[in-house]
Amino acid sequence: MPLPKIEIPKYEVKIPSTGKTIQYRPYLVKEEKILMIALETKSNRQIMSAMKDIVSVCTFNKIDPDKLCMFDLEYLFLKLRSKSTGEISRVGLKCSHCEVSNKVEINLDEVSVKFPEKVEKKIQLNDEIGVTLCYPKTDFLSEQDGKLTAAAITDVVIACIDTIYDGTKVYHSADSTKEELIEFVDSLNQAQFLKIQEFISNMPKLELNVKFKCDKCKKENELTITGLQNFFN
Repeated sequence: MPLPKIEIPKYEVKIPSTGKTIQYRPYLVKEEKILMIALETKSNRQIMSAMKDIVSVCTFNKIDPDKLCMFDLEYLFLKLRSKSTGEISRVGLKCSHCEVSNKVEINLDEVSVKFPEKVEKKIQLNDEIGVTLCYPKTDFLSEQDGKLTAAAITDVVIACIDTIYDGTKVYHSADSTKEELIEFVDSLNQAQFLKIQEFISNMPKLELNVKFKCDKCKKENELTITGLQNFFN
């Protein structure tokens, strides 16, 4: 005799970068096992792969995680976590007065994606040449594994270049070889390179403002939590 099946609820969420509404379900025990195994490896690449697999299956394979921006993937995963194991997470936050760590409860449903107030996606490099920029997708970031090398920095810059234009033509980065793009980036002077770096340093990110009273010194604290890893123990 077949065992009864538990009905799994469905929810809706908007993808931050596009505003598109999609359906999702909580992740189940079998998917949580995938995540736990990945976390045990302490490999950014393995953890990213597990997150993408879970987001894909829990959105009924309607979206391709490789085509999401990183902040989209983190936001969707946070929503899955909230509906799967509860919206309240206890995190360790250091008091800004006495520096003692406090366990503070935060509501994951209150976390949002913070977009920069002013962002220049079109950057003029000189009188003739400029670039249009975009946020890199997770298929690129999955390959980095957290290694900050000179080559990795160049790769991030290349991943953010959508088009290069001059006075007469627009060149899509997707139509160029990696060698051509490396040569272009290497030809930039420091001021031009910094303009692109400013765009990268101001990418949208998960953010939550938190207030708490320190258990030891009783001082009131107010701080901002950013980055997916900081929303969990």
